[in-house]
This record gives sequence, C-alpha cells and structure tokens, in this order.
Amino acid sequence: MRAVLQRVSHAKVSVDGDVIGRTGPGLMVLVCAMQEDDEASAQRLATKISKLRIFKDDAGKMNRSVLDIGGSALVISQFTLAADTSRGNRPGFSEAASPELGKHLYEVFAAQLSSLGIPTETGQFGADMAVELVNDGPVTIWVES
Repeated sequence: MRAVLQRVSHAKVSVDGDVIGRTGPGLMVLVCAMQEDDEASAQRLATKISKLRIFKDDAGKMNRSVLDIGGSALVISQFTLAADTSRGNRPGFSEAASPELGKHLYEVFAAQLSSLGIPTETGQFGADMAVELVNDGPVTIWVES
C-alpha cells in the first residue's frame, strides 16, 4: 500500500457539501491499495504510520508520534497514488488494486489505525470528495508497506 501523510492542525472532507469526516491536530492520510496488497499490508502500514515520529517534542524536534500527542487521523482513499507517469503524458493506473480490494484494504487500514488507539475518521471510498486541511510545518511524508 502507499500513503501520503500530512501533519495537520485540522482537516475535513466533504461529499456534496456535507462534511463526512474531520480531524483536529494529527494526520491526514491519503491511502492507496496496490494489486499485490493484502490485509497484512494494510495493517503494517497503519502500524508504521502510528509510530512515525513526525510531531515536535518540547525541544522542537520531530520526535513524537500521533499516539504520543493524542492526535487523530482523517483517512482518505486516493487511487491516484498508483499513477505510473513513466511514459507519455497521461498517468496509468493499472497497478492499483481493483475497486473491491481497494475498498476492503482501505477499511482494514482505517480500522487498524483506530484499533491502535488513534481516533480515526474517513472519507467515502470512490466518491468525489473535497478535502480541506492546514498542513502543520509543512510536513508531508510518503510511506509504502
């Protein structure tokens, strides 16, 4: 699986003008399942992200995890993270998981974050979503399982 996480002061996601998920201080995570991924991949990625020390400690160093700060997460499905831009000008998405597998692994990923003690809200898989966030830092990190 692939994820782009952003350290945020707050973020929210809307579908058709209705807010369906939000987070306060914590993480906004864009996540994409690839064809070869399975439930173990989703769980590993969530566990890795929960432990990443990307929040400031008292000395101003990135030395605390989202768990350490009592933060929350907003998880958004983002199949375009599977984009292959190596040829031509139109990205290809053939390496992305099927919609059925992608949705299942997205749900497993979000459930794993929640089970690790991170309050987690989500977007709507496959929907046209509007995401708003304030990136804190800015800190943006690419992670793969």
